[in-house]
Amino acid sequence: MRVLGLDHVQLPIRPGGEELAREFWHGLLGLDEVAKPSSLAARGGVWFQCGPQQIHCGVEAEFTPGRRHPALLVEDLAAVRAALSKAGRPVREEPEIPGYRRLFTDDPFGNRIELMELL
Repeated sequence: MRVLGLDHVQLPIRPGGEELAREFWHGLLGLDEVAKPSSLAARGGVWFQCGPQQIHCGVEAEFTPGRRHPALLVEDLAAVRAALSKAGRPVREEPEIPGYRRLFTDDPFGNRIELMELL
């Protein structure tokens, strides 16, 4: 037995929050939406492709924003910072760690998102 990799990360969203998720993940960050399997579509939520992995925004009736977070690699952190600021999203600068520049933001539901650029 061996683990082959990471397929997806799920983040909680409020019921009816699919359009806000689309505005953030597709409209702001540029991720393409992925069709949910028909067997899961009735649950609501929306999925996005992020490189070979996916971000699954899953509806939770008892919604609480997630503090655990995905860390996304980006090509141009300065451009991402500018786009987040222009869109009114919070930007929290973080110290560099070996090999990376990084910052944190929140999605429209308060989930923490880390954005990292290779040095």
